[in-house]
Amino acid sequence: MATQMQQLTAFGQSIWLDNIRRSMFASGELKALIDQGLRGMTSNPTIFEKAIGHGDDYDDQLRSLIGKVSDPTSLFEALAIQDIRSACDAFAALYASTNGLDGYVSLEVSPTLARDTQGTIDAAARLWKAVDRPNVMIKIPGTPEGGPAIRASIAAGINVNVTLLFSIEAYEAAAQAYIDGINDRIKAGLPVDRIASVASVFVSRIDSAVDKLLDAKIKAGDTTLSGHIGKTAIANSKLLYQRFRQLFEGPAFADARTSKGAHVQRPLWASTGTKNPAFSDLLYVEGLVAKDTVNTVPPQTLDGLLDHGKIVADTIEADLDGAKATLAALPKAGISLPDVTAQLVREGVKSFADSFDEMLDAIAKKQKALAAGAVAAGR
Repeated sequence: MATQMQQLTAFGQSIWLDNIRRSMFASGELKALIDQGLRGMTSNPTIFEKAIGHGDDYDDQLRSLIGKVSDPTSLFEALAIQDIRSACDAFAALYASTNGLDGYVSLEVSPTLARDTQGTIDAAARLWKAVDRPNVMIKIPGTPEGGPAIRASIAAGINVNVTLLFSIEAYEAAAQAYIDGINDRIKAGLPVDRIASVASVFVSRIDSAVDKLLDAKIKAGDTTLSGHIGKTAIANSKLLYQRFRQLFEGPAFADARTSKGAHVQRPLWASTGTKNPAFSDLLYVEGLVAKDTVNTVPPQTLDGLLDHGKIVADTIEADLDGAKATLAALPKAGISLPDVTAQLVREGVKSFADSFDEMLDAIAKKQKALAAGAVAAGR
């Protein structure tokens, strides 16, 4: 019997895991998940901070670098690149069998570069070369400054995972940057059939932010808004997906796709763990099934999916009129979705940068502790 991940694959959607830790490789955990239908992985500073700072999987490598590497950023990259390579190798067969559609593992440029175009371009190129695997994706934030970096990186032949997308407008900019990068390669006579990109749309954070505003208005007496709680994120994703179809199934991308073998830039539903306990734990999985998309899930959500997920094809296409009505109700209630998504980008940039700094601090403290232990042991 097919697992829920395999059912989703049959319906055109890939499940990636939003987690990585070194013990997954030797234990066989990652291989088992791939056998069940997992088709990729993503990482971020918070994931690495938890894995490196609160466990011992990385202690041996940190010890080996004592006296050789002490800069926290260089230490992080040494640790992360080894994991990303191992994960890429685990997915290599899937990458080959899907002709480069799946089997990707994402590594993020420093979030501190979110407003630095050239710094992002340089970091993406350096990480791409350092990992040296065709199925790595470099994560670049979809900020205004990130757009030119996305285009330049795609043109340079680097796979890109565009992060921190919330609004349809920001998604369109990321998609256009990808299309422009592909066209730049075509004009230069370079191949495009093995270039891949995803546009990561953060879902649950939209509901968390909008529902807070709706709750305040409901408590103030506007009970007509109660039916809109928990609806904005999926409605936004449904209309964004329609824009994806217009961009990549229409004439603007037709030649690149049919004549040159270019892949579409798939929307990736990120932040799909349910934050509100009143909602289904699979709200942002079962409600966002769509062809040519990815859903990257945290471990708890993956467990729920494999345990009790009910998979129905193309749920993202259902009730588009209702989705439009949900979004139209917001400005009538005095809520600006553009203002909300702009704030979410600002908060996301800061949160990711803070997590990156916390991770570097955890790595430095861990190596210092290991060095002190080695001295105490007389090594």
